Amino acid sequence: MTAPVALSARLSRLGAASVLTAAAVAVPSLLPGAAQQAEAATLAAKALGVAASKKGSPYQWGATGPNRFDCSGLTLYSFKQAGRKLPRTAAAQYGSTRHVSAATRRVGDLVFFHSGSSASSVYHVGIYAGGGKIWHAPKTGARVRLERIWTRSVWYGRV
Repeated sequence: MTAPVALSARLSRLGAASVLTAAAVAVPSLLPGAAQQAEAATLAAKALGVAASKKGSPYQWGATGPNRFDCSGLTLYSFKQAGRKLPRTAAAQYGSTRHVSAATRRVGDLVFFHSGSSASSVYHVGIYAGGGKIWHAPKTGARVRLERIWTRSVWYGRV
């Protein structure tokens, strides 16, 4: 009996009240990695929400929150609030993430701006918000904001 047929037979025997419980037990065994992907998506969504909640907070070089941020301070703070620790600098954060392509980027991935071909050329980081936009702490005199990605010189990393 194939897995979907077996699942269907089990569900018909269990009745409607137990469908959700059965799915919670059966789906992870049918889709290896599904639980990990769901956990990563939840983490990223939480971090993105934290970053968005800091809209309007002033930029301050070296600041890690909760009221002032530099770029990597915002990402560090956002993921810490979501339950994951990141290194302090943008370059170190790049080194600690799983690198993904632009085609496979997801909301909540980190977006690393670079000026060369090595990790040491990373100079800025934000959190991908979808639609080609990021939440970030841009520069002195600016505030945390949602902004369109302005260059193609970016790499993506998944926490």
